[in-house]
Amino acid sequence: IPFLFISSAFAGDAEIKAAQTVIDNQLKAFVANDGARAYSFAAPNVKRVFPTVDAFMNMVTNGYAPVRKPQSYSFGKVEQTGPTSIIQQVMIVGPDGKDYEAVYTLEQQPDGSFQITGCSLRASTSLST
Repeated sequence: IPFLFISSAFAGDAEIKAAQTVIDNQLKAFVANDGARAYSFAAPNVKRVFPTVDAFMNMVTNGYAPVRKPQSYSFGKVEQTGPTSIIQQVMIVGPDGKDYEAVYTLEQQPDGSFQITGCSLRASTSLST
């Protein structure tokens, strides 16, 4: 019988839930002004660009105000893009009361945990009525 590798162990509800928990925990840390905790969810590629908590928090504060101080947020579409990669859409109401869409990329680390490798943010037009 030939050996078939089936990666159904990944992209199950548990992995998606784990990835969402990481985003949720980071957003809660931002709201609580806990920079060290927020930074702990950043993947090594992010930490290379922003090697200190202060540098990371300054980048988020200046470039990602809706992520830094969300009024509310909810998870949208999720997609597995590779055996260890997840893209998660997050709908955010920013501090200005406007709707934003944040698209997070997460990568599973060697220890099995997920960390955030990137986030792109744009004003959302699809939610406005």
